[in-house]
Amino acid sequence: MLVLSRKKEEEIRIGDEITIKVISIKGGVIRLGIDAPKDVSIMRSELLSGFETCLAVSAETASISSPVATAP
Repeated sequence: MLVLSRKKEEEIRIGDEITIKVISIKGGVIRLGIDAPKDVSIMRSELLSGFETCLAVSAETASISSPVATAP
């Protein structure tokens, strides 16, 4: 893991297409701005675990075949 110190308005570049900028710092909260191509997925980690669980449940539900009633 690379650990960097940044001040307000300073940026970090990742490759040629991703920029992370420190927008503001208040108390223990840092606001970041992320500029990346639309095809790059960006998600907060606390939402990611819930999202992965939702996908797993959705895939499991889709794989269960429900019995189909037929007329005699």
